[in-house]
Amino acid sequence: MTAEELQSGHIFLLDKPLDWTSFQAVNKMKYKLKREFNLPKKFKIGHAGTLDPRATGLLIVCCGKFTKKIPEIQDAPKEYWTEIKIGVQTESYDTEKPEILNQDISHISEEQIREALGKFVGEIEQKPPAFSAIKIDGERAYNLARAGEEVEMKSRKTTIFYIEDIKIDLPHISFMVGCSKGTYIRSLAHDIGQELGVGGYLTQLRRTKIGDYSIEDATGQYLENDFRFNNP
Repeated sequence: MTAEELQSGHIFLLDKPLDWTSFQAVNKMKYKLKREFNLPKKFKIGHAGTLDPRATGLLIVCCGKFTKKIPEIQDAPKEYWTEIKIGVQTESYDTEKPEILNQDISHISEEQIREALGKFVGEIEQKPPAFSAIKIDGERAYNLARAGEEVEMKSRKTTIFYIEDIKIDLPHISFMVGCSKGTYIRSLAHDIGQELGVGGYLTQLRRTKIGDYSIEDATGQYLENDFRFNNP
């Protein structure tokens, strides 16, 4: 790999670790690439689809002229390994906020769970979580939510292509989900809990695919004092 090749265009597949923002991951990579290859100050680099800090997995980073490919990659279907916990909720729909509204789940059967999951396959109406990066009047929704302000999120259409490889070990349920651009898996977890009548939230999330790109090819991984990446 040379500086010229990087500026001509390259795609890196990263395995984003827990508690890193996508912005932090790209910035760390940009710093290391610029230092290692003596790249110009205006070297172009960006990710093709945000991954929440509390999620791990596939983050695609485009650099040089391949930054033009970002919109195309962002539009591709996604796949996630998902784990939710039912019988309890959080304000953020994930582990960022503490558990609230505990409810008894002793009456919930495996058949009920599978039936509830099936109702979300296809085109659905989904309301993004208040703790999201969507802008409301120029401000990120998560900034408003973290400041304690009331945030009204508008519902939108999204598509769940499949929910499969379902494993039930109450209060946890895990599965693979394939979905269209713009789907919030945190909202899906919350909505599944509401469908079951006992609440639920996202406990773990790992992105495994974006279009034809797979986490299996993302051998690169961030460490605090090291950086390695794969060249697909």
